[in-house]
Amino acid sequence: MPSNMRELPKGYSDTPVLPDSRWRVHDADRPAPPVVTPPGFSTQERPGNPPSDATVLFDGGGLDAWAARDGGAAAWPLVEGDAVEVAPGAGDIHTRAAFGSCQLHVEWRAPAEIRADSQGRGNSGVFLLGLYEVQVLDGYDNPTYADGLTAAIYGQYPPLVNACVAPGAWHVFDIVFEAPAYADGALTSPAHMTVLHNGLLVHHRQRLQGPTAHRQLASYDKPHGPTGPVVLQDHGDRVRFRNIWIRPIERFAAA
Repeated sequence: MPSNMRELPKGYSDTPVLPDSRWRVHDADRPAPPVVTPPGFSTQERPGNPPSDATVLFDGGGLDAWAARDGGAAAWPLVEGDAVEVAPGAGDIHTRAAFGSCQLHVEWRAPAEIRADSQGRGNSGVFLLGLYEVQVLDGYDNPTYADGLTAAIYGQYPPLVNACVAPGAWHVFDIVFEAPAYADGALTSPAHMTVLHNGLLVHHRQRLQGPTAHRQLASYDKPHGPTGPVVLQDHGDRVRFRNIWIRPIERFAAA
């Protein structure tokens, strides 16, 4: 701190108390937020750095944080560019750790070679709690059903816009997930999801109808716990993933 810098007051103690709070307006005693180094930006050539408070799930160094469906070692191959590629037929992989409400960052790339259209083009998925899917798909100039388009909350809500880049280019998902809550087997708070696809808002705190279902309605009829794994789907296409990190968050209550 420069010796000639004026030191000013850091708040007040004579202002009104905020509604539903024990803090005053501009309260000098209100705790400051923790300092976090923000993430570095990714480019098409290289992934960025995660924020300083993130749990890194995959950075290209190995799949120790992941398991196969049967709990054994994840069998997807590591490839150039600090990435991992779906091994068609090997099955989904999931994190060994369980997470609840969170901020999740995932980067992925559909194959440059186009062999089919609609749902046969770069198909995969990112599941929160192993139950709630954000669709991975090469949706660039590729008509399909709207609630199965890239970044759709699968089977429930299409994205607000199609933010896809050309096949072979990297996509970025930033997902804020609020886990549902149950009491005595009854739903007390549904899941919500906010999603940015390539920097564009495509879902804004969307209230989910229940865990993802295919060709049927989603529902909360089967209660589940507040946490679960992050799952990456094997849908038969060689989709690549890189730079996956997560920030567990509490129930979004301000200090």
